[in-house]
Order: sequence, then structure tokens, then C-alpha cells
Amino acid sequence: MTTARPSRGGTVTFEGEYATITFERSIRHPIHVVWEALTESEHLARWYMTRARLDPREGGSIDYRSGPAQYHVTGKILVWQPPKVFEHEWNVEPRKELPKGEKSIVRWELTPEGEGTLLRLTHKRLTRQTAIGFSSGIHAFLDRLENELDGAPLVDWRTRVDEVRSNYPGWGA
Repeated sequence: MTTARPSRGGTVTFEGEYATITFERSIRHPIHVVWEALTESEHLARWYMTRARLDPREGGSIDYRSGPAQYHVTGKILVWQPPKVFEHEWNVEPRKELPKGEKSIVRWELTPEGEGTLLRLTHKRLTRQTAIGFSSGIHAFLDRLENELDGAPLVDWRTRVDEVRSNYPGWGA
């Protein structure tokens, strides 16, 4: 089952007990600028609310304290092709709101689009419940990424999550 979203929204696809969240955004900034925002610690600290340590190479690692909940995310970098593809494991140990933890894959793909960039984010192999909870949060983070790149004030993450939540499965309309 796939739930389609408005143009700035994402899709959540369920397959058995797992789900994939996918977003595409046209961003009005060059690919190298978007790449830096996705891979440099100082940018990630602002828009992604993440303390990030990356060993930026294929086979390298990520170590994040991420988002308002400060999930400790670790993983291996599976694909590192600057400035086009960054794919990594997204492993979170069990905790209260994620009793089984998560072992999933995040893929950021950037494609030049005129003077801007087409960003495609795929977060796959999430448990169904996590995907339902995360879809609106990822939406809010991508809005903050665009704010960051535009030099605009960052939208409040919690407020934006609440505004877009009903667009995603599991929350009702």
C-alpha cells in the first residue's frame, strides 16, 4: 500500500512489516551547496538538530545524536559519491519509543536541476510504526533544510510536524 502526498510531501510505502519513506524536493540551490548542508556538521546541527560525526568515505561511519529526541544513530556509509549520493545505515538501539530499535537505510540523492538541485530522500526498511511516526518529522526537517539554505529563520520543528501530520498515514485527516 502506498499513500501519495502533495508535491512537497512524501510517500510512505508499506510492505509487510516494513515501510519506506520517500521525499523529492526541488531546491533552488546548486548541488554542492545542498551536499554541504547534508554532510557538514555545522549545517546538520542547525537544520537537522543533530550533533554529527562522519568519516566521509564509502565504508566510513556516521555517529549522530539526532533530532529533538536525540536518537543515537550509528551506521556504516554504504555509498559516498560527492556531491550526488550519500547512503548510510541508520541504526538506533532500543529505547522507550523504539522498543526494538531500528536498523534501516537512509539514501540522499542529488541531481542538478537547472541552477538548482532535485533532492530525493529514501528512508527504507523502517518498522511500520516508526515510519508512521517519522514521516511528518522528516517533512519538517526538509522544510528546515530549505530554510537553512535560503538563509531564512528555521521553522519550528514541532509546530511544523503538527501542521503536516494529518497528511501522512496513521494520523487520520
